[in-house]
Amino acid sequence: MQDGTKAVVDYLTSVPAWYLATCEDDQPHVRPFSFAAEEGGRIWFATATTKDVYRELEANPRFELTAWKPGHGWIILRGRADLDDRAGEAVREAAWRHLESLGESYEGPHDPRLTLFSMTGAEAWLCDIDGSWTPLDL
Repeated sequence: MQDGTKAVVDYLTSVPAWYLATCEDDQPHVRPFSFAAEEGGRIWFATATTKDVYRELEANPRFELTAWKPGHGWIILRGRADLDDRAGEAVREAAWRHLESLGESYEGPHDPRLTLFSMTGAEAWLCDIDGSWTPLDL
């Protein structure tokens, strides 16, 4: 795993939620997310094929997310969603368990509604209140 990829996953998994933004036509849409994992040098996120966010990423795969961790600044991650769900068994199981713990309901880790996506063209920065931005190598 590249150091930047590990830093992003470590950051995202250390906060309760972060916010992922998509755009539909000229209207931005932002919603909380809380699952991230690394596998094969990629960052994986989980959602459902029945959700608006999935439909929006199908139409326009560009997204951006941000999270703030007190005392550690905030992170910005942007890129394009790769909706080709090739996540391995361990990531799929972890995503299913995580989403179930939030109150979502699936028929197991292979429920066709549950999907994982990664990203291409990723760029990330750690930002501080002093205005400094530190790019992460992904």
